[in-house]
Amino acid sequence: MYTLSAQTEQRNFQETRQRLDQARDLVLAFAVANGRLPCPARFTSTSSNSQGLESFCSAATGSCVGSETTTFQSHGNCSNYYDGYLPAASIGYRQTDSSGFAVDVWGNRIRYVAAKTNTNCTTSPPPNTILFTSQSNLKQYGISCQPNDLLVCKSATGISGSNCGGPANQIMTQDLLTAIMFSTGKNGAQTTPGADESANLNGDPIFVYHTPTPSSATNGEFDDQFTWITVGELYRHLIAAGQLP
Repeated sequence: MYTLSAQTEQRNFQETRQRLDQARDLVLAFAVANGRLPCPARFTSTSSNSQGLESFCSAATGSCVGSETTTFQSHGNCSNYYDGYLPAASIGYRQTDSSGFAVDVWGNRIRYVAAKTNTNCTTSPPPNTILFTSQSNLKQYGISCQPNDLLVCKSATGISGSNCGGPANQIMTQDLLTAIMFSTGKNGAQTTPGADESANLNGDPIFVYHTPTPSSATNGEFDDQFTWITVGELYRHLIAAGQLP
């Protein structure tokens, strides 16, 4: 019975890995077709969500709590960059729940994060210009720009809302990541998660990823699974598709 259970868990892990890989491929395919990354889908409650579609702000800058829209906005200002979900309905991801949100093998919604800020552009865009989720801005300011917000850390120990607490705790740096997709694993979004899993659901651009650990570990149980898209990979696909420069 133990062996059968272990085999089932391994299959579930592999299936969720495959779903994340598919999500990553579909996000890149969307970028190739549209010249930009998709915005995350939004879920606030059963009566307030984007039904698996991209969620934008009507205004080009600032937040838009309570006035989000699924109508495409060319400025690319997303309603929730760091606490959103994979926009399954927008990218054509088929394994969804009844509300249209992408799910892993355990039925937990797949999370999706997009870079909001940028740096190192040869031609500096105006302050607060959204780049990676806007086709027009990305085309105008070109491939010299790098992201400047998303970080993946090895542990939640010592991290803040803006950094990993030092280079030794970083897996990926802030100038590399344009998008992150992750599953909250078999345990889902726990009521009282450990420190490492909590860091992935607190709404800031700093995330934690490492091999699974039990509840007895220093920072608690961890079984989140991650994949991501680097800025170089995004640009390579957009150049090959003729979307850039």
